[in-house]
Amino acid sequence: MENQKIERMRELAHILTEASKAYYQEDRELMSNYEYDRLYDELEQLEQESGIVLAGSPTTKVGYEALDELPRERHESPMLSLDKTKDIEGLKDFAGNHPTIVSWKLDGLTVVLTYRDGQLEKAVTRGNGEIGEVITNNARVFRNIPLRISYQGELILRGEAVITYTDFARINEEIEDADAKYKNPRNLCSGSVRQLNNEVTARRGVRFYAFALVKAEDVDFGNSRKNQFDWLKSQGFDVVEHYMADASTMEETVQKFADKIQYYDVPSDGLVLTYDDIAYGQSLGRTAKFPRDSIAFKWKDEIRETKLLEIEWSPSRTGLINPVAIFEPVEIEGSTVSRASVHNLSIMKALELGIGDTITVYKANMIIPQIADNLTRSGRIEIPEVCPACGSRTKIQSVRDVETLCCTNENCVAKKIKAFTLFVSRDALNIDGLSEATLEKFIAKGFIHSFADIFMLEKYQNEIVEMEGFGEKSFANLMAGIETARHTTLPRLLFGLGIPGIGAANAKVLCRHFDHDLDKIRTATEEELSEIDGIGGVLAGAVVTYFQDKENIAGLDRLLSQLQIERPQPENESEQTLAGKTFVITGTVTHFANRNELKAYIESRGGKVTGSVTKKTDYLINNDTASSSSKNKKAKELNIPILSEEAFLEL
Repeated sequence: MENQKIERMRELAHILTEASKAYYQEDRELMSNYEYDRLYDELEQLEQESGIVLAGSPTTKVGYEALDELPRERHESPMLSLDKTKDIEGLKDFAGNHPTIVSWKLDGLTVVLTYRDGQLEKAVTRGNGEIGEVITNNARVFRNIPLRISYQGELILRGEAVITYTDFARINEEIEDADAKYKNPRNLCSGSVRQLNNEVTARRGVRFYAFALVKAEDVDFGNSRKNQFDWLKSQGFDVVEHYMADASTMEETVQKFADKIQYYDVPSDGLVLTYDDIAYGQSLGRTAKFPRDSIAFKWKDEIRETKLLEIEWSPSRTGLINPVAIFEPVEIEGSTVSRASVHNLSIMKALELGIGDTITVYKANMIIPQIADNLTRSGRIEIPEVCPACGSRTKIQSVRDVETLCCTNENCVAKKIKAFTLFVSRDALNIDGLSEATLEKFIAKGFIHSFADIFMLEKYQNEIVEMEGFGEKSFANLMAGIETARHTTLPRLLFGLGIPGIGAANAKVLCRHFDHDLDKIRTATEEELSEIDGIGGVLAGAVVTYFQDKENIAGLDRLLSQLQIERPQPENESEQTLAGKTFVITGTVTHFANRNELKAYIESRGGKVTGSVTKKTDYLINNDTASSSSKNKKAKELNIPILSEEAFLEL
């Protein structure tokens, strides 16, 4: 029953948080005020009944705070490392005839939590095992730590603070400087947990998984570690995934984890085996280095021998040209592997790689292909003197004793990956099958140098179908998507060009003003453009600057030769009933499929739709005309009519 309450609390917290985010940050409403209040009251009642308040609960606010330094504190009992084995037989021998618990060995930063009187009192990092840093302020903003629990005695537990691969990729994506990107989730987590300002920690999305209960006064666990895990779950903690096993079931239990690791979003570098019998484990004592009640299992790397076929030089948006080893395909950990990043010139030189060399490869943590060794070491690799993406000269640079290869061209096409991503996006040319990752591969191969090249990819069919992740069917789907995209509209094209400040809405405004005549837009003066309602001087300057650039013009002309621009049907003046009127839409709609459809309806009749209510707004459309939303309040302050859909359709 208690677990059901906790699950319902998690569900309510998520629903309310999403609704609040939509309302306050995105000016849209996912539910009525009545419904929000009803769910909020239910959550508050469950928290009172259970005595548990989960991290991030809408019923509590955790203030951000900056510190000058992290204080240090000695642990109540030393935190030892674990002895290790890479053999399942070693695990069987360790288990003997005793029941054990097998769990993930998570790869993050170990943290000790202390609760008193139901409140989180203290959080301390492992440090050197004897002394750690106090990070209580940061722990309060971990995504999933309960701030209050029902248990009122002193509770001390240990767990791993981690950052998922998904959040790791998201954070690295926001960092343009390749040298500043984080190398792995563990390094990112370590820095995030030990921030002096916990607002930074909150943005990083740190999570906590309990793996050991150290102390819980007056609680009878029946001498079972498994019961401790279950009890911690009942208090609102996420515990590390675990299974019961003995020597006879050890192989199939380890295989359960092995089957998951390639898709598991939480970084892990192995497993932990612990005796379920608490008293027995404690009776074994410890060595100077290790406790005797637990042992770590490290994945034995499955190493395969293969032949290096080539080094592919992959340009990136940062200007770095990264070496990628291409080798004869081998089966590792259940999948075929034929390529592995070499990361930089320093690593490539240390391995003394040469075409035709015999190399050994493996998957780091059973996930990421890596070169283990080079058995031949011929060193016959020529470093390219020109960038494969743009043909400009390359240079070798050394930063902190690490050599990398760089493109010297500031306008290298590989650095413009975001521009290509925008061009193929849904509101632009809308080309299915061309993700950002695929575009990067095609640019690295030299298939794409300009927008027009996207419509000539068919000539690289043989190369593309042989690429990892592609095949005849994927190629056919891509060609179909490109063929569909050839037939487009001028607003889509104009938006896709990536002119600074010209989004999908402004592109439509420009096209309507100039009667969908691209030549008129290309030759318009800054003064003409500035007079258009909603454009203004800054955007007008951006448009003029774009079309004055000779390279932009040449690229656009090449692109136009690949496209068929569909002109809209002539608009009947009598149908432009909303010309000159500005609308804002909020809340849910019922007469239209969604708000975008309503927006298109307004624009097709000459109206304009903006995101916020201002003095220039003529009408606010909101089916809940009596709501106390921020937009309704603003409209009332400015005496702007608030219309339901029915009232709007009567205009």
